[in-house]
Parts: sequence; structure tokens; C-alpha cells
Amino acid sequence: MLLSEFDYDLPEELIAQTPADKRENSRMLVLNREKQTIEHKHFFDIVDLIDSNSILVLNDTKVLPARLYAYKDTGAKIEVFLLKMSQSPRQWEVLIKPAKRVKPDMVLKVSDELSVKLIKELPDNGKWLIELLFDGTDVMAMLHRNGNVPLPPYIERKMTNDEIKKLDFERYQTVYARDEASVAAPTAGLHFTKEILKKLEDKGVKIAYVTLNVGLGTFRPVKCENVLDHKMDSEIFEISEKTAKMINEAKAEGRKLIAVGTTTVRTLETAFQQYGEIKACRSHSELFIYPPYEFKVIDKLITNFHLPKSTLIMLVSAFAGKDFVFKAYKQAVENKYRFYSYGDCMFIQ
Repeated sequence: MLLSEFDYDLPEELIAQTPADKRENSRMLVLNREKQTIEHKHFFDIVDLIDSNSILVLNDTKVLPARLYAYKDTGAKIEVFLLKMSQSPRQWEVLIKPAKRVKPDMVLKVSDELSVKLIKELPDNGKWLIELLFDGTDVMAMLHRNGNVPLPPYIERKMTNDEIKKLDFERYQTVYARDEASVAAPTAGLHFTKEILKKLEDKGVKIAYVTLNVGLGTFRPVKCENVLDHKMDSEIFEISEKTAKMINEAKAEGRKLIAVGTTTVRTLETAFQQYGEIKACRSHSELFIYPPYEFKVIDKLITNFHLPKSTLIMLVSAFAGKDFVFKAYKQAVENKYRFYSYGDCMFIQ
């Protein structure tokens, strides 16, 4: 299976740079796998499209202000991108750009209250181990004062714009996000509002939450032409007793399980692969889903439009069929849908 098989052309102007005026106003392609039909809707139509006997599963992880802009003594700007906490709240695995301009024991200044000490380069895909140097003990409060929203590189920002920075802090986060541990948003969930979730519950839809802390595994690009040679980075996930019980009861009752986002898919499919069932657990996922993967847990999927040649578009292709997915993407381009993190979405039945 070749990487080039998952490529497509996208006009640059269709890459969404800001979110929709309201979360629920995003456009939505509705794909019916059995009938091979494609309909054009808006996300607020989701209440009518989800059957009352469904269970909706969402990833409740919260995005860290994980991007730090630091400076060398020379004044050279260095970006430090926090990936995950290491041995202590002050030690983190990070990506550094440009990495060629730093070395171990170097101290980079972020602000008057925060500096970053480089400890060592790790033998894992160009990562570094660093220590955050600051007075006090509240790491998260310090990151909120000094960090930036870790927007993907295709969203262009001048971080001096306080208005857009405030918008990103609010909108690059789901309304149901809980514990801060992710370096990218589970973007399919960005379209939901509290009002839509309540309408679905009032309709009889069961709503459950899992947690997968989005890390490098979700967004690291595939660089090998033979897709099978790609290795996913490990990401931590957690399923509570309550969620496991809800999912197992719903499946036993014949309810359809709707996963919101590829991270939710990987959480549930990994759990089933590891335990043969959905059970309360805290584990790691390195699951790479590509055609012709056979799904064991999910029945329907809500997902955004993904980058060409990404593991995410491969997962969606495995779920809905590559030809059908790329036909839908072609229609989305022709109808000027907005793409990627802040863009529109698909509901695949």
C-alpha cells in the first residue's frame, strides 16, 4: 500500500484559518456507506440525523498551551513544543525548532518568569528532554501565562494579535474538555455545543466519554512510501468504569455506537484489541488503522477533513472505503468546504 494512494489536491484557500462564526454552523457532508450516497448538511442537523437508540462517544481531553517561544542569548528565536510530561511536572519531552541551533545544557528564555533548560536529545524521532525553570509549583498556571495554543502549522498566526489569541484559546477546545494533557484538539468535537449535546440526550441518545491525550502519534506525518513501514507514536488513553459499562450495555441492547473523531476510534479499537472487550483501563495506543482494517466496536463516525497522506485519512478510508472517501473529498473541494482543524466535517453512517 503506497502513500501516494492517499494524496489529493486541495486549494490553499480552502484551509480554514479561523473557526466558523458558531460551532454548530459548520457544514457537514453526510455519507451513507450502504447506499453510497452523499448529502450536504450543516452540523446543527446532527440532532435529527442521530437515531435515539445510539450511543455517542467523545474524547474529553483538553489542549495544553503547549507552544513556547523562547530565545537564545544571541536573540535567536527557538520554538519549544511540549509533547508530554516526563519524570516530573517540570520535565517534558519536546520538539525544538530549529533543532540544529541548540545543544545540551543550553538555557533558553521564554519570559521574565520562565526559562527552558535543554537536558539531552532523545533517541526517538528528534525529541528532546527539557526542564522548565520557574519559581512556584503550579506548572499549568505558568503555561497559561507563557504558552500559546498549539495550532497546526497550516493555520497562520501572528501571536501578537491578542484578539485572535483569545479566540484560539476558546475555540481550539471542545466544550466538554476536562484534563489538560493534549497538544492538539480532537477536532471533530469542536462542532458540538452544550445545547446540541442536551438535545441529543433529551432525544434518548446515550453520551459517553473516553480520554486519549493527543500527541505526536496523531499528527506526525507519514514519510515512508510503503504505508506499512510507518510506526505510530504511543499515546495514553483511559476508559472509565462508567463509560465501559455504558458502552457494553448499549452494544448489548443493539444501539449503534457513534465515535466522535479518529482519536475516539483508536481508543475504542485499541481497548478491544488489547482486552477483547471494552473495559475500564488506562493504557497506551500505537494502533495504526488503514485499509482493510476490520472495525470491532464503532458503527458510525463524525470526523473532520484530514490532510493528504495522513494516518487520519487512512483511518477514515478504512472505515468508509477509500474510493468513497475520496469521492466525498472531491465533492467537498468542488463545493468549497473548509478543511482541517477549524474546518467542516463529515458524518459517516
